[in-house]
Amino acid sequence: GKILPGDGSTHHRAVFKLLTFFPELHEVVEGEIVEVTDFGAFVRIGPEDALLHVSQIMDDFITYDEKHGVLAGRESHRNLGKGNLVRGRIIAVSFPRGGSGGKIGITLRQPFLGRIEWIQEDLKVKPSKAEKSETKPARAEKAEKKS
Repeated sequence: GKILPGDGSTHHRAVFKLLTFFPELHEVVEGEIVEVTDFGAFVRIGPEDALLHVSQIMDDFITYDEKHGVLAGRESHRNLGKGNLVRGRIIAVSFPRGGSGGKIGITLRQPFLGRIEWIQEDLKVKPSKAEKSETKPARAEKAEKKS
C-alpha cells in the first residue's frame, strides 16, 4: 500500500467483483408485494421496489379495502395483498444520473402475468391447443359409433 503525506490512512489496490441490478424495459420479473395503498402496490424486485398502479393490475374495477390492506376486483373477486407473489412486466424505468432514487413501473395486465395463483388457475381452466386437437377426433369417433 501507499502512505500519503498528511493522510493518516493507507491506500491499497483492490480487485473485486460487482453484482448489479438494472431493470430493462419490457423485462418480465417476479416479486413480492411489500406495501398496498389506495393508488396501487409496491413490489420488491431485487433490491428495488416497483410501483404497480391500480390501473395496471387487472381488467376489472379495483377497490381498496383499507381495513384488510388489499386491492380487490369487483367482478373477478381476485385480491392482491401484502406478501403475495406476482409476475409482472416492467413498463417504465427512470433513474437519475446519480443512480439512486429511481422509479420503476410494472404491469400485470397481460397474458400469463399477475398473482402466481391467478396464473396457475388460468392455466388449469384453459386447455392448450394440443389438448383441443386431441379431443376433436375423439368426438368424431363417438359420432361414428352412434351411426
